[in-house]
Amino acid sequence: MRLDYRKTFLIGFGFFASSLAWSIYNSFVPLMLEERYIQTTAIIGFIMTIDNIFGVVFQPLVGQLSDRTHTRLGRRMPYILAGIPVCALAFVFIPHTRSLAAMMFVIILFNLVMSFWRSPVVALMPDLTPPLLRSKANGVINLMGGVGSIIAFLIGGSLAKIGGYNLPFLMGSIVMIFAVLMLFFFVREPDSRKLARRLEHAEAAMAAAAESAAPVKEENAPDAASGKGGFRHLSGPEKRSLFALLAAIFFWFAGYNAVETFFTLYAKNQLGVDKGDATMSLTLFSLTLVAFALPAGILAGRFGRKKMIVIGLIGITLTFIPMIMIESLLVLRILLFIGGFFWACININSLPMVVELASSERIGSFTGYYYFFSFSAAIISPTLFGWIRDLTQSYSSLFIYAVCAFVIALICMVLVKHGEAAKA
Repeated sequence: MRLDYRKTFLIGFGFFASSLAWSIYNSFVPLMLEERYIQTTAIIGFIMTIDNIFGVVFQPLVGQLSDRTHTRLGRRMPYILAGIPVCALAFVFIPHTRSLAAMMFVIILFNLVMSFWRSPVVALMPDLTPPLLRSKANGVINLMGGVGSIIAFLIGGSLAKIGGYNLPFLMGSIVMIFAVLMLFFFVREPDSRKLARRLEHAEAAMAAAAESAAPVKEENAPDAASGKGGFRHLSGPEKRSLFALLAAIFFWFAGYNAVETFFTLYAKNQLGVDKGDATMSLTLFSLTLVAFALPAGILAGRFGRKKMIVIGLIGITLTFIPMIMIESLLVLRILLFIGGFFWACININSLPMVVELASSERIGSFTGYYYFFSFSAAIISPTLFGWIRDLTQSYSSLFIYAVCAFVIALICMVLVKHGEAAKA
């Protein structure tokens, strides 16, 4: 069993475009809101959670719907091909709006359509990759996502310094169109109508076997318990591991999303850094995430996914603790550079652990569960920290908040006992 790197890189263009767009969005939209319309941090934080509200509501539903979608193009591709072009069109208009109402309309449209294709594009990788290779493949996918973030922070930050907000958003739209063309022409998802017919035959065989009191179970046939229920095919210990893992995902994304959402405002107000330099500072975090994405997946195959995530949580906690006290931009950049390595250990191996507990017919649904918890964190966390910041009138508590979230995630992760790839 060897990973098809070419196919995996091509699948990664969807995550590449998504990461680039979100990095631009999270870096510049808070600044535009503060400069043009809103001075209350809590309201800005709430606006920045709209994408996550839609993600919590729609992504699990779309993940389940895509599991049951049967077309010539496959289960996931119809959502991707319809959603990305609409997002690209909406994205380019965000900085051109001239009123809060117009800006909110375009933001809501962009975030709504994003929630329709994100679960399907992420589910492509586990769909087309054997379980033993998913951590390694997720390393490749996240490498692509990290490259997208680097382009957003480095080139987007430079473009913002040259020509304001319009150029970074135009670049994001062009990249999204490029990504959908790459997926359409080079990623061939199997015709899911054939899978549907195969499952129908399997279900008919199981029904006939039940009637004759002769149990039959075909390979890849839907489990009687798992065919309709999300968790019912899991044992008690597996369910406890899944819920502990999803709780850990919630808390580490709570810490990460607070920093991602408010770092540019922190750098501007606490350190006196301009918006371009603040955005470019995040490049260092993404750079090391890219550098260590594939090694983090390979090491998980050797030492275990849980062990790599625990190492990552301990490391990123120890890296963020000095940021509580340090206000030197140079030192902050060095710590961000180191933190990217540990975030790779966490981020690369979390989705493979979740989908490892899914049956083959429920991968889209479990991908939706992953995003439900990660997006729930991204809804609550920016608003909660925005409220804390309004009370304290200081951004210095940002890294205290993140460290507390990472410690709680580590405690949850200790309780996880399942989710490693089964040995061949």
